[in-house]
Amino acid sequence: MPAHDFVSPDSIRAQFSAAMSLMYKQEVPLYGTLLALVSEINQQVLGQRPEVAEALRWTGELERLDQERHGAIRVGTAEELATIARLFAVMGMQPVGYYDLSSAGVPVHSTAFRAVHEQSLHISPFRVFTSLLRLELIDNPQLRALAQGILAERRIFTDGALQLIEQCERDGGLNAADAERFVEEALHTFRWHREATVSAEQYQQLHDQHRLIADVVAFKGPHINHLTPRTLDIDAIQLGMPGKGIPPKAVVEGPPTRSHPILLRQTSFKALQETVAFRGQHGSEGSHTARFGEIEQRGAALTPKGRQLYDTLLDATRAALGGVPAEANAERYRSLLAETFAAFPDDLAQMREQGLAYFRYFATEKGLAARAEPERPRTLAALIDAGHVHFEALVYEDFLPVSAAGIFQSNLGDDSHAEYGSNANRDAFEAALQMTVQDELKLYAQSERRSLQACAEMLGLETL
Repeated sequence: MPAHDFVSPDSIRAQFSAAMSLMYKQEVPLYGTLLALVSEINQQVLGQRPEVAEALRWTGELERLDQERHGAIRVGTAEELATIARLFAVMGMQPVGYYDLSSAGVPVHSTAFRAVHEQSLHISPFRVFTSLLRLELIDNPQLRALAQGILAERRIFTDGALQLIEQCERDGGLNAADAERFVEEALHTFRWHREATVSAEQYQQLHDQHRLIADVVAFKGPHINHLTPRTLDIDAIQLGMPGKGIPPKAVVEGPPTRSHPILLRQTSFKALQETVAFRGQHGSEGSHTARFGEIEQRGAALTPKGRQLYDTLLDATRAALGGVPAEANAERYRSLLAETFAAFPDDLAQMREQGLAYFRYFATEKGLAARAEPERPRTLAALIDAGHVHFEALVYEDFLPVSAAGIFQSNLGDDSHAEYGSNANRDAFEAALQMTVQDELKLYAQSERRSLQACAEMLGLETL
């Protein structure tokens, strides 16, 4: 088939994201309520803060804001992880970043599948935080063997999805009809199945070890456990959720409130209690708690220097708190966070000058008009001072392990904390994935460099 007949991976990803959102809205009606609240708050921010709207126009994020979503799934075996990577590759999504959540008491390690080029991200910024269960961390050998046996029996991909993945890999793409069929087949992997694959007794054993283990092992597939829209004001969302009948978690994860947001802030509504049917015992029923709604606010992508400062300040805040942020200490945690993070400049120019964040650069009308002037500025700093080049922070497209663990824990219940120590093992994760995880910092640096090169070309300069 000629390559020009293929649908672009970016388009397939956009179709899949829309289909996933529709499916999750039907499965979890409260998610639809959440989307309406996020849209309402975003419109308020754009109307009341024209500087935010202007920054989003410069970077092209205004067009993608309403479509922005991230999802999260948890798979149980290396084979499932490797195949999900092939499925996401059809949609132009690659594994970016390695996250060890075991040190926070969650027995998984993870990556984020997403597009890696800014042009692709503008078409569809859909991303999926994907975790692999770490059965080796289960200290009970009988329970570990039970979980392995159950997972070995299940098949989480339809025959149609596998056939289309192979076809795409063989031919180099999918046509419009096959792309539509692929989206339909792939959705089945992410659907909720109320029929458990275990008995009530087995479920309880898995649950008592860790709720997340029961969530991964006891069902037919890795149901999407949350789908996350992007807001421009997460504090307004947190305050507005109760009025919509949505119970929020106690603490917003990530950095404090800032004029210029950095990295990622996340909150969520508490997980739903859903009826499940267990195997045997004449279809006995019980309940399972795992799926929830999450909201995110994305800020500037930080350089290694900026990230080190962020981590230092966050560690200092949590040390001063003397425990894990929760409902009982939420107000004190917010106060400590704001106080500690006063050391992180809340000004884009300072962040740029101190090398704390990555930026996207744009040639201005004034700069283009001055192309023929012999005495025009030629260094980046001089061009910025003269108004010939404009800059905006690169948006952070990835995740934070401490925040992800905080979201997981708050929705798994306060009794779900476990002690696994620090068990980072990127080599084992990549072996299961059957590919190398990309370095997100290199991707941001490349994106910044491309914007500088584009600026230089537009301004008739060799380089910047």
